[in-house]
Amino acid sequence: LADCPPKLCVDVYMDLNFRKQWDQYVKELYEKTYDGEKVIYWEVKYPFPLSNRDYVYIRECREMDVDGRKIWVVLAQSVSVPQCPEKPGIIRVKSYKQSLAIESDGKTGSKVYMYYFDNPGGMIPSWLVNWAAKSGVPAFLKDMQKACRNYSKSI
Repeated sequence: LADCPPKLCVDVYMDLNFRKQWDQYVKELYEKTYDGEKVIYWEVKYPFPLSNRDYVYIRECREMDVDGRKIWVVLAQSVSVPQCPEKPGIIRVKSYKQSLAIESDGKTGSKVYMYYFDNPGGMIPSWLVNWAAKSGVPAFLKDMQKACRNYSKSI
């Protein structure tokens, strides 16, 4: 992500309230504490006629020093929380895992490494799976880059 320094990139990525402003697929997104653990609820808009999906997950962000290189690592995975029951008409994604590593590109931007897995459940047509793989991820990165440019103005 050119012109998006790693710390800014991490701040934008971790800021759930700001994400609601720039991510057009967010229907609902918030963090609550259950039994001392911070849990995130996220409902994602899916195109008609598909049902929306929701996620209940935990995540952690750590800043690490690896041989003098500063690397931010974000780990997230789905959890089952009785206080967040499934909602009618929305498909719960029960299997979700994400690992993200962000470091400087040596200039003014960031290198972002992401491993992402989820099983969205239901019957998703192959055209949508192909779109998500080919267009969805690059579009998300472009949106995130734009969000980084706008972040300082929104604080």
